[in-house]
Amino acid sequence: MKFSTAALVLLSATVGSAFVPSAFVNPASRHVSVAPAATVIDKEASSALFMSTAEAGTDETFEFQAEVGRVMDIIINSLYSDRDVFLRELVSNAADACDKKRFLSITDENASDVNPEIKIKTDPENNTITIEDTGVGMTKDELMNNLGRIAQSGTKAFVEALGKGTADVNLIGQFGVGFYSAYLVADKVEVVTKSMQPGSPQLKWTSNAGSSFTISDGADEEPFETSGTRLILHLKEDAADYLESAKVEELLQRYSEFIEFPMSVWKEKTEYKQVPDIEANKDLAEGEEPKMKTVPETTEGYEKMDNQKPIWLRTPKEVTEEEYKEFYKTAFRAAYDEPAKYTHFVLEGQVECKAILYIPGMLPFELSKDMFDEDARNIRLYVKRVFINDKFDDLVPRWLKFIKGVVDSDDLPLNVGREILQKSKVLNIINKRIVRKSLDMIYDIAEDEDETKYIMFWNNFGKYLKVGAVEEDRSRKDIAPLLRFFSSKSDEEYTSLDKYVEGMPDGQKNIYYVCGDGRENTAMSPAIEKLESRGFEVLFATEPLDEIMFESLRSYKDFDLVDGTKEDLRLGDEDNEEKQKKIDDLTKDYKSVIDYLETLLAGKVQKVKVSDLLTNSPGALVQSAYGVSPTMQRYMRTQTVASGGDVSGLDSMNQAVLEINPNHPIVQDLDRMVKADKEAPETGNFGRLLYDVAAMTSGYEVSDMGDFAKRVMNMMSTKASDDIVKDAEVEPKVEEEIATPDVEVIE
Repeated sequence: MKFSTAALVLLSATVGSAFVPSAFVNPASRHVSVAPAATVIDKEASSALFMSTAEAGTDETFEFQAEVGRVMDIIINSLYSDRDVFLRELVSNAADACDKKRFLSITDENASDVNPEIKIKTDPENNTITIEDTGVGMTKDELMNNLGRIAQSGTKAFVEALGKGTADVNLIGQFGVGFYSAYLVADKVEVVTKSMQPGSPQLKWTSNAGSSFTISDGADEEPFETSGTRLILHLKEDAADYLESAKVEELLQRYSEFIEFPMSVWKEKTEYKQVPDIEANKDLAEGEEPKMKTVPETTEGYEKMDNQKPIWLRTPKEVTEEEYKEFYKTAFRAAYDEPAKYTHFVLEGQVECKAILYIPGMLPFELSKDMFDEDARNIRLYVKRVFINDKFDDLVPRWLKFIKGVVDSDDLPLNVGREILQKSKVLNIINKRIVRKSLDMIYDIAEDEDETKYIMFWNNFGKYLKVGAVEEDRSRKDIAPLLRFFSSKSDEEYTSLDKYVEGMPDGQKNIYYVCGDGRENTAMSPAIEKLESRGFEVLFATEPLDEIMFESLRSYKDFDLVDGTKEDLRLGDEDNEEKQKKIDDLTKDYKSVIDYLETLLAGKVQKVKVSDLLTNSPGALVQSAYGVSPTMQRYMRTQTVASGGDVSGLDSMNQAVLEINPNHPIVQDLDRMVKADKEAPETGNFGRLLYDVAAMTSGYEVSDMGDFAKRVMNMMSTKASDDIVKDAEVEPKVEEEIATPDVEVIE
């Protein structure tokens, strides 16, 4: 389809600038943000914008629009936190220029075959870096309009808001300030350009970031074959590292690896060749093989970079599984990892976004040391295939820190430097979709016939889901079925909340869990006896995070989650009068032991009570309703010490209650000893030892191990006061006479 001349003029006016990254939007796009359409500035109009100091036909010097100088000052001194981004901005502009030329060439019958490209050359001798594209180029009026002023009205208000730090707008395309990022590293910039409009001359724009710029005839500069723009940056003294081709390649690989146009970098290469050794071959006999030597040969030239294809821009049905895996390995430097799952989706409607997300097959190394490592940058943000950032917290919640992927959207609100994501409705919509798609991937793994896949996932990333259950209110119900636990009935296999509910006996009204350090230690808790005696399964909370997670969940499928180590554990038969009478009778029968232990253990326990739920253990330590488990107590103390805080204020967390088992022989023996002589040392040692055993099996630490050892040794020794360890009697040595045989001496 061909466009009318008028349409082409309007289109050319719209897309003329190669230095306004978002000013041109492909006609297929729904969102258009363009500079003013007027590309022809007559002499009278031009004089209102610029102050010329020369007549036409010679080098002309113009004053920058007043606000431009202020913008450049802000850009150079405060806008960009990392000046590496200058190359990203300028290459992005060059890619836009190439894109515009390609599109305009399609509509022009007379246009020759166009294969736009981008070249970057460093020149240490002249202290310059050159960025050249064979794109659409610019006319004189476009040079003045696009590089001499910010692209549209409202500039003054923008500068004032920017200077105050209160601007909340999508400015990069609206005002076209990306070009000025060149002054982050350069104190002088030259722009040589030739427009693809027929008859356009080659021009040169020059400025040193002062108050003016010069436009002159560029015929003396290296000519363009058809059209294009060449930026020559004269670098500052402290920007010499950008003269290294390796540095340039690194930045291009980081920011521009998915640019769809060929990119080449000027490099010096040394190759080694085999040549005849003249000296060694002086005396070479006829027919003999000539001797060779290796010599270095240095060459210079452009070397094409390997641009990756942005597969997220294709429809999912066009991409093969192998392509998804290969992209994962190359884009995220994960050559030895196979993704466990991936998803490719397009978000349309109010917000447009294309993304690919991956669940790694193994825990990334950077997360193995710190699960929320700030340097772990797994979600990469692109705008029109140009990398913007991979370090932000608002696009994905931190409990999905392990998810890798790319997000490409022109709708994301960025500040002028494209570096800080602003709070917005657009961001919130993308965030919700990423969370939803991530959960869908995890569910797919969980529902796979091969159960080992989810076990592997859980072992690697289970902690992140626990954090999600704590921090993500809107996703908590979706996360809960994905959680896995060890339990009193699961042996060495994991169980889920769904399996737990399916196996609940009739009459069970709650889901029970017990906190401890590790699976084996938790399984020793006497609290489990109380629940297993009723046939109830018990989930193991084996780390502090589990306890916080259960408290956040609170319930699952209409069943409350209840800590089995709490006082007054409710098992559904609290209204049974016969049961209550039994407890009252036992309390009365063992009142002397209860009173004795409360006096003996003052300061260690709040109270002592009998329990009819314990079976094998003589006692158990439980916490009151507002107490904290021993595991959590240790964790909080460690954190307080690490932060330099005062641990004395944490004593109130421990509200221990000692429950004793009246049917256990040890408790019955203590009852007899108290009634016989409660002042006897043996009675005190026996009572303290009962507490120590209950504390250790309930997950507490014995505070005085020396005293504990003495009590154990006293129990092992005999009660006899006159038992004395005597020295062993040694029988006297009996010396036997050895008969000496008669020896006859022969002379």
